[in-house]
Amino acid sequence: MEKVTEQKHTTDSIGVENQSPDSDGLINASGHRQELDRNFHFVHIAGLGITSGNTWIAIGGSVTVAIYNGGPPGVIYELVVASVFYWLIAASIAELASAMPSSGGVYHWASVTAGPHGRVCGWFAGWWNFLAWILGLTATAQIVAVQCVSMYALFHDGFEIQRWQVFVAYLICIWSCCFITLYANKALPIIESIGGFLVIAGVIISILVCAIMPHYKGGYASTKFVWREWQNQTGYTSNGFAFCLGMLNGAFAVGTPDVITHMAEEIPHPSKNIPKAILAQFIIGFFTAFFYLIAIFYSINDLTTVLENPYLFPLAEIYRQSTGSAGGSLGLLILAFLPSLVATLGCYLTASRVFWTLARDKATPFHGFFAVVNQNQRNPFNSIMLCAVICTLLGCIYVGSQTAFNAFIGSFVVLSSLSYLAAILPHFLTRRVNVAPGWFWMKGASGFIVNGISCLYIIAFIVIFCFPFAIPFDAATMNYTCLITGGLSVFVAIFWISRSTDYVGPQFVPLESAILAKDAI
Repeated sequence: MEKVTEQKHTTDSIGVENQSPDSDGLINASGHRQELDRNFHFVHIAGLGITSGNTWIAIGGSVTVAIYNGGPPGVIYELVVASVFYWLIAASIAELASAMPSSGGVYHWASVTAGPHGRVCGWFAGWWNFLAWILGLTATAQIVAVQCVSMYALFHDGFEIQRWQVFVAYLICIWSCCFITLYANKALPIIESIGGFLVIAGVIISILVCAIMPHYKGGYASTKFVWREWQNQTGYTSNGFAFCLGMLNGAFAVGTPDVITHMAEEIPHPSKNIPKAILAQFIIGFFTAFFYLIAIFYSINDLTTVLENPYLFPLAEIYRQSTGSAGGSLGLLILAFLPSLVATLGCYLTASRVFWTLARDKATPFHGFFAVVNQNQRNPFNSIMLCAVICTLLGCIYVGSQTAFNAFIGSFVVLSSLSYLAAILPHFLTRRVNVAPGWFWMKGASGFIVNGISCLYIIAFIVIFCFPFAIPFDAATMNYTCLITGGLSVFVAIFWISRSTDYVGPQFVPLESAILAKDAI
């Protein structure tokens, strides 16, 4: 990995053309000239992290799946344990983001931490991360679509939801959010901060309603049901394994520690602001999800009806039981729907920035086209459009086969975890010497302990998360994560073989370098 210094600073060495509006010749931590506007301040980027993490909505939307791995106690305790491990992963990512604040994120860090193996390591990290975020964007838009159809079904008894109806709502969400991301770039910081407010306000209102209304309606669930009544309905004889497998649901809810790191080139002083925003994201995400789960579980008075409800979004039935009316359920669903829309915008920002950084380092097909920053909209316009097209194609899979669609979006956690591992494991194995510390740095043994535990968790749970969700299983209930992840990785490997001779990778620019712009540190 080449190190960019003051003496070696030329246009060729940083691999960019003289197309930047900057005239001072300074670059950012990616080794490229600054092309994007730094209009996301701390409150905006914290809002993006909180909204895109969407923790309480994500865990609530998958509660009927999670509940088979131990019942309500399993869901709560699995969330707690998964969160603890993801705090360690987030700390590992935060210090790398602080040391190398680049929109490439794990792609850039893996290229540096792996030393002489950085090119191939960074290549796989970048592609795994992009594929994960495309699937994350798809999953978020599908949640919005399911919410829309479920809200309609609440007021139409006997209405049978069809996949094409969800697909239509999905397309509306994908393309409307795409156009907002394309043409409202200056408004996005405000939108994301509003999204953060909606997440916090929405969960407070939802908790209060679910805690108060059952007193006047159907009554509360028992404390034993919420905290002690273990229900292993997976078919696995080992409760411990069922618990570990159930942590996938918690990981899906909290497992987005890198979401804001890809906005590093649009944040003033990212070395300091990114770690602080990650901390805000995880503190708010965990506590909102934890107290939210407690509230909705106490509000359930008929678990069987929840598990067998006709709505694709399970919170519709839980809210109906909590409030005793379809209107009350609709009101609470709207509180989840609005932040989910903003979360879709956040996923667009993240996925498009990852692909754009790959393209500017010539790691994608048609890299010259996708590396361009639109000078009018001040964003990677072509990369954003590509994300919308890919998501549309994935949505078509949903119409043909829900099993195939779920196999793709279910691979988000494993693909993102692999990308994190590709950056953190080399950092740990090289004794953390390839990276100069940034504003946030875990000193002494603490860094080794946090990195080491993070890597062990990722390695172990990548294997566990590939097991079938329940046994016995058939073609419709099989877990295809291993197949999807493996197939996509083969594609990435083949592409690496065809492009490895031309691919250089991102450059390492120390934060103390005089060629860095002041607001890039």
